[in-house]
Amino acid sequence: MVKEVGQKLIAQNKKARHDFSIEDVYECGLVLMGTEVKSLRLGRASLVDGFAMIIDGELWLSGVHIPEYTEGTWTNHSPRRDRKLLVHKNELNKLIGKLKDSGTTLVPLSLYFKDGKAKVEIAVARGKKAHDKREAIKSREADREVARVVSRGSSGKSSRASKRYED
Repeated sequence: MVKEVGQKLIAQNKKARHDFSIEDVYECGLVLMGTEVKSLRLGRASLVDGFAMIIDGELWLSGVHIPEYTEGTWTNHSPRRDRKLLVHKNELNKLIGKLKDSGTTLVPLSLYFKDGKAKVEIAVARGKKAHDKREAIKSREADREVARVVSRGSSGKSSRASKRYED
């Protein structure tokens, strides 16, 4: 059998980047059952309500929905079960230190296959207030407007005013 190479995105949590300010990002392995892997290979998962927590010195992913495999039998998995995350001990110690700050949480950002292995990208995040979200939207729109003006200038398209003076 040919070994998979590269990265295949399964699910992404776009709302997390809107609701939280991301401080650090870590890549973790996932401990999965066979039917969960088959369901993920079909591209079916949801990270919307997911979060990670540290219990007894181990990192766990909770609230992530991986639907049951349709071809599975009685050995099928439960869709919202807690799943163990695999990280190096020094990364786990860093995470424990960062979570001691109040207001920080671990949020899954994306779920993907990397070289045939299921991985999840988790972030140490701090919740945004409503005014922070509005500021982020304003700055994003301002950046888009600046990029639009710069691209017009570099493409050689000139405005009506400059054409009037050329004639």
